[in-house]
Amino acid sequence: MFDFFRKYNKIVMIFLFLLIIPSFVLFGVERYQGSSDEKVARVDGQPITKPEWDQQHRVETDRIRQQSPNVDPTVLDSDALRYATLERMVRDRVLAAAAAKGNMTVSEDRLSRMFAQDQGLAAFRTPDGKFDRDAFQRVTGRTPEQYEAGVRSDMATQQVLLGVSGTAFTPPALAATTINAFYDSREIQVARFNPDSSASKVTVSDADIEAYYKDHAARFQAPERADVEYLLLDLEAAKKNIVLSDADLQAYYKENTARFGTKEERRASHILITAPTGMAAADREKAKAKAEQLLAEVKKAPNTFAEVARKNSQDPGSAEKGGDLDFVTRGAMVKPFEDAMFSLKKGEISGIVETEFGYHIILVTDIKPAVVPPFEQVRASIENEARAQQATQEFAKAAEAFTDAVYQTPDSLKPAADKLKLTIQTAKNVARTPAPGATGALASRNFLSALFAPDSLDRKQNTEAIEVGSSQLASGRVTQYTAAHPVPLAEVKDKIRAQLVTERAAVLAKTEGEAKLAAWTTKADGATFGAPVTVSRREAQSQPLAVIDAALRADASKLPALVGVDLGTQGYAVVRVTKVVPRTPPAPELAKQEQAQVGQSVSAAEDAAYYNLLKERFKAEILVPKPADALPVAAGR
Repeated sequence: MFDFFRKYNKIVMIFLFLLIIPSFVLFGVERYQGSSDEKVARVDGQPITKPEWDQQHRVETDRIRQQSPNVDPTVLDSDALRYATLERMVRDRVLAAAAAKGNMTVSEDRLSRMFAQDQGLAAFRTPDGKFDRDAFQRVTGRTPEQYEAGVRSDMATQQVLLGVSGTAFTPPALAATTINAFYDSREIQVARFNPDSSASKVTVSDADIEAYYKDHAARFQAPERADVEYLLLDLEAAKKNIVLSDADLQAYYKENTARFGTKEERRASHILITAPTGMAAADREKAKAKAEQLLAEVKKAPNTFAEVARKNSQDPGSAEKGGDLDFVTRGAMVKPFEDAMFSLKKGEISGIVETEFGYHIILVTDIKPAVVPPFEQVRASIENEARAQQATQEFAKAAEAFTDAVYQTPDSLKPAADKLKLTIQTAKNVARTPAPGATGALASRNFLSALFAPDSLDRKQNTEAIEVGSSQLASGRVTQYTAAHPVPLAEVKDKIRAQLVTERAAVLAKTEGEAKLAAWTTKADGATFGAPVTVSRREAQSQPLAVIDAALRADASKLPALVGVDLGTQGYAVVRVTKVVPRTPPAPELAKQEQAQVGQSVSAAEDAAYYNLLKERFKAEILVPKPADALPVAAGR
């Protein structure tokens, strides 16, 4: 049946068109759109749909790609970053709802003042002061009205949190307590009870291993894997389909001859008698007369040009070098000077040349002619440039052909590869999520999801053309699939044995440590500790974090004090806290900075608490599960 649809797809499309259009007229487009829009979040009774979420994430990732072209694509396509986008969308909707309910608006006067001070907007004003609407729309992708609405909305929502963050207050005592908790130190001695010393006392039977294997079956599952083949269409691949004739390349060569070779260079010396534009007419006449006198001298004795320049030129940069200006190409000098210099022959002296700086006498001392390489020498470079210029347009055409080809022959990628001159790539043991260090199509979660979709796995058919990056499309098919399955006990037996030894040795170490703690608490004689060390949250001195936390939580009014610390598989520690080591008071400027940082943290915490209150008030909820590696989201901007 499906083969029939593919074979006669044009007839079917016409039939469907005639069938569907009347129903759109009768029932409206919204009925069709609404039914397919999965709701991913809700704020104040208004939904956020999956297409809206996808669109916003595309906008944000495109912006990141433009700012950081080398960013790892797996990061942009991660569940954590996608979820963070949704959280920001919810935050924006919550703040917008709060601004609307609170009637928070921005006055026209305030908005006008802000626009007047915006240097970025000034770039879009023409010399006569008018705003260039078309240029603004080309650069920003928005109309001025859309931009104004966005700014107005942002300023209104900022007012929601400003009432909280703008009034945050951090007393010096609170700041000092917070800072000291981070910087204060303790002098401690530690006795460690390591599992390694107890491992020899542990026995593990085959029955223990089998029981552990059964009780933790989920840990010993081999994940599903697939062998795949795929095609990647990108700009480089599109370039290969561009056909350029010799006539095209020759024309491009002639139009860009100067770019492929070296420009003519000239070395000149000059004598300058300054006469700025604002100089009085009488003084300019005197300066010109002086220049004419010097011109007569060097015309009579050209070999004295350098000496005359040293004594008379008023150009401080070249006078001491005899007027030498070194080699220059066209465009390096002011136009009257350049025109005169490039019209002279080697060894020829100009007449008086007037520029905005004054009156010049120019001597051309050397000429390096322009060098233009022959066409064949730069042919490869010309062809690459010409292809690059046409690549974007060619990619659009190739993308359409690619999409159609992988659909028309669903059980093979070869026709599409042959048609577009693409190479079929293969990969083994591919998982549903990108592997660390994956690149290209295999770094795209969307592409991998399409590969592991039921249709692709069951029927081994091509995926549709999937966008896997900027100007990149991919299609693939599964050639071999292995479902998730238990790893045989024999393969993991040694691993389980080692795990059980570690766990049981840690229990023995903990038991020994707790016994010593009880004995030393009753009678300190005979306690054996390591050398005293001074530790803090900034300087752990190679101690585990749990040891540092326990030492800093010990009652400072009852020292020395003993505390026990369970280190899990690393054993147990008994910590003897001997004294508090206060922080050396910082310099006044540093203390001020630290108090400001605490104030910012307090303000951010109050913002977050108020935002959470607003989320409850406007019944904000995210309807999709939160990934385990989700990023934290702030309440403010």
